[in-house]
Amino acid sequence: MDACSRALCSKSWIVSSLLCTNRSRIGQLRWITNRTARMASLNSSSDAAPSSAADDSAAIDAESSSSAAASPSASRAIDFLSLCQRLKTTKRAGWVKKGIREPESVADHMYRMGVMAFVAVNIPGVDRERCIKMALVHDIAEAIVGDITPSDGVPKDEKSRREGEAINYMCNLLGCGSRAKEILDLWMEYEENSSPEAKVVKDFDKVEMILQALEYEQEKGMDLEEFFQSTAGKFQTDIGKSLASEIASRRKKLE
Repeated sequence: MDACSRALCSKSWIVSSLLCTNRSRIGQLRWITNRTARMASLNSSSDAAPSSAADDSAAIDAESSSSAAASPSASRAIDFLSLCQRLKTTKRAGWVKKGIREPESVADHMYRMGVMAFVAVNIPGVDRERCIKMALVHDIAEAIVGDITPSDGVPKDEKSRREGEAINYMCNLLGCGSRAKEILDLWMEYEENSSPEAKVVKDFDKVEMILQALEYEQEKGMDLEEFFQSTAGKFQTDIGKSLASEIASRRKKLE
């Protein structure tokens, strides 16, 4: 099932959530139901050789139109980006529950993960650009559902369901073109931990958290041992283990 079809299955709780949190944005979050296969006419015409200059021109026009449709319009892009703004104002719940004043936002966390992927050493068999992109979208559904943590008591399957509906809604909002499909594919790959890149980015997610925990310990004089314990023994990659070890070493020196 493609992104557009899955988006049509999204439940009404998403709309209800948006109404409760920011009614003024509902006008922006238009439900798009056009599932026309944008490349169908181009693919069918490409199977046969053009018989005339007019046919050549028509094929070029069709290809140009299809390429334009693959990218979101300015209107769709701004709608999508306006929704993403919530990532800048949604605070990371773990820090909020620890009573940390002015904690980082979800966008802060995602951004530093993206930088982490960019500056990381080369890893054979791992696509750096894909890691950067994945880091930038892995928590994007939290623009709608918020930062759900284990202490919230939400079952894992329910959390996945909510986030899955949210990411489909956002991709539908963007227009279901190639950009939306790439975001959905990257998000699913991360959630399923199904590639070398996903495993690296999963580790970067934990590394960024414990690095932030170390910084809060230094800045605020707090003991955030539970965050370090929550990641112990859970790193999947050599680079994740190396970065975590460096953070642990620096923390030990402060004792």
